[in-house]
Amino acid sequence: MNHNEKQSTAPAEPVSAGESFLLENPDIESVDLLIADINGVMRGKWAPAEALKKVSHPGINLPMSIFGLDIWGREVEATGLHIDTGDRDGFCLAVDNRISRVNWAERPTAQVLMSMLDDKGVPFHADPRNALQRVVDRMKDAGLTPVVAFELEFYLVDPATFQSTGKMMRDRDRAHGAFGPEPQNMYSLSELSGQSELFADIRAGAIAMGLPIDTIIKEAAPGQFEVNLKHRDNPLAAADDTVLLRRLIAECSNKHGLRATFMAKPFLEWPGNGMHVHASLLDRDGSNIFSDEKGEERLAHAAAGLLGTMRDALLIFIPGFNGYRRLQPGSYAPTRIAWGRNNRSVAVRVPASEPAANRLEHRLSGADANPYFVLAAVLGGMLKGLEEGKAPPDPIEGSAYKMKLPTLSDDMDDAIEDFEKSDFIADILGRELQRIYAEVKKVEFTEFMNEITPLERSTYL
Repeated sequence: MNHNEKQSTAPAEPVSAGESFLLENPDIESVDLLIADINGVMRGKWAPAEALKKVSHPGINLPMSIFGLDIWGREVEATGLHIDTGDRDGFCLAVDNRISRVNWAERPTAQVLMSMLDDKGVPFHADPRNALQRVVDRMKDAGLTPVVAFELEFYLVDPATFQSTGKMMRDRDRAHGAFGPEPQNMYSLSELSGQSELFADIRAGAIAMGLPIDTIIKEAAPGQFEVNLKHRDNPLAAADDTVLLRRLIAECSNKHGLRATFMAKPFLEWPGNGMHVHASLLDRDGSNIFSDEKGEERLAHAAAGLLGTMRDALLIFIPGFNGYRRLQPGSYAPTRIAWGRNNRSVAVRVPASEPAANRLEHRLSGADANPYFVLAAVLGGMLKGLEEGKAPPDPIEGSAYKMKLPTLSDDMDDAIEDFEKSDFIADILGRELQRIYAEVKKVEFTEFMNEITPLERSTYL
């Protein structure tokens, strides 16, 4: 080196999360680039492993119109997000700590969960994850940190049999003890053992993906199970956990020759699939505001906020036509706008717990709901209740199904109308996202109204 030349002291550019992951996993051949759309459906791209170098910066281009697709993935022109705007691209960036290997692919594969910025670098208003972030920011401004957890129910079914006949399993599988001899067998350990290899794969995948799985239980119907996630003090991370958990369960089930369905009501004779949310709130000192001397009063106010906004947000909690079949008396899915302590017949339950763990359980959502929207509505309702300070009706003891209480609509058309005119929804999601979501759901409802069922033909032909 010429001694007259000065050695450069410029710091090396930091290695991005994607580049770091690629250095630690040099065998990765491809990457799934994922983003949850307005329906909670995963969309995105397959890309070579080299794409990991740009998932943190400058990002991955995807059209903003993916948030204007219906449940079938078709463009809904009324959203205003498609060709009339030039179908512009947004820029999708990796969510922190959401780059991981997957354990179901035949070749070494990674996945990246992303959220979208618009073409000006601003969080895109129609991305559900960004909508939840706005609600979380409001809670932070109020000095509150939500602590939340999801419980997710699903059925395991034989793909061919379920699609063609609506039955759970082939007779051969049931004879071989796929789900045991009992028709229901709730909390059965033997039924879990019967799927031990599948659940081992799900747990292994969860570890690789950083998903905080807690318990796995056999639920109330044959072939129905529930996976519980641990509480997080980061609602965005909790919702990320849930969309990724659904993908993990579905892919691992496919690998084992089964299909996992999160359909809200796949069988009329058996309970539907729910997605329950547990939520408490911490103050600036990290203490549960439902556990101090004013805790019971605050808990009641938060419950009042959830009850008062439940009709407005019903389309979020029950987003699809099939989901309204789930709201049946005695089914463990709520049909009344009510709350209670240690009572599973109500929509908002206060679970039995030590005072330090006082919380609310929101029991209305179907397993097919969008977790980002669900948390935005639940946390927004709790915040509204705390701000207004109104007392709720008396908590229900006994079965809410047998009492004269305000009811939830079992009609998607009513839910769309309530959602569309709601000032509460406009407040938490913004008027434009409220409009876009309503337009998407109108198309879905119309499609089902235009379908003539086989029962109608067999009856009236």
